[in-house]
Amino acid sequence: MACPNCFSGHIHEGTPRGEVTSIHGLPTYMTKPLDDVPHRGIIIIVPDAFGWEFVNNRILADNYAEKGTYLVYLPDFMKGHAAPISMMTSTKEVLNTSGIITWLMKPYYIASVLKDAIPFIYWNTFEASWPIVKDFFKSVRENEGAEVPIYGAGFCWGGKHIVNLAAGVDTASNGKPLLNAGFTGHPSLLEIPTEIEKISVPVSFALGDKDVVLKPPQIGQIQKIFASEAGAGKGEVVVYEGAGHGFCVRADFVLDDASKQADEAENQALAWFEKY
Repeated sequence: MACPNCFSGHIHEGTPRGEVTSIHGLPTYMTKPLDDVPHRGIIIIVPDAFGWEFVNNRILADNYAEKGTYLVYLPDFMKGHAAPISMMTSTKEVLNTSGIITWLMKPYYIASVLKDAIPFIYWNTFEASWPIVKDFFKSVRENEGAEVPIYGAGFCWGGKHIVNLAAGVDTASNGKPLLNAGFTGHPSLLEIPTEIEKISVPVSFALGDKDVVLKPPQIGQIQKIFASEAGAGKGEVVVYEGAGHGFCVRADFVLDDASKQADEAENQALAWFEKY
């Protein structure tokens, strides 16, 4: 089940430079390296609850393309049922505990959050979205990604998909794995330790020690699995001190270190992909 922190955060300033097109049957934001430099691999982003149209996610895609020289896809895996951006304002007020007016208005904001959250949860269960995500990765691997590395980056809602892709159970018709390496920032809804133990394709985790979704005891479980003989080489965990849920894509850049942590997580993903 999603929590309020899955729908909170901040909108970043910037103008995405990529283009909207249709790729393998899904509306997709696609962005390339600057100056027509040839790409050296493909990154597919499985986004947070705010989906493929959210400006933060598109700016992140642009950064991956520019910094890493990758072709980046950000598809509409939610088929038009992403959480509306207006939820950020409502959720902020639900979490706000200062002032009597805030408390008087809280029932209104709670109702507003539920009005938007319930449809999102209904349409975007893992059982519904998993075949869509898996088939897209498979199509990319069998076509334009047949001879280049494919990487997956998943955030919050999208993180569970990356972890399951990394189990390596599913392959393309050419026998190749659906991705070469994965990255996830503050994933939600993970089944720990089960899904972590199944990882066979290397995954890098960017986690905040103040995350209320994936808490320190669970972070410790993931670290323990990767430190074991069976989990050696299958992943890494980087913990960001003071960071909460959503910091990779929805951080408040007014706060100290928030922008720095988001940049570090971005570089963490690119360094991981470079390694593999």
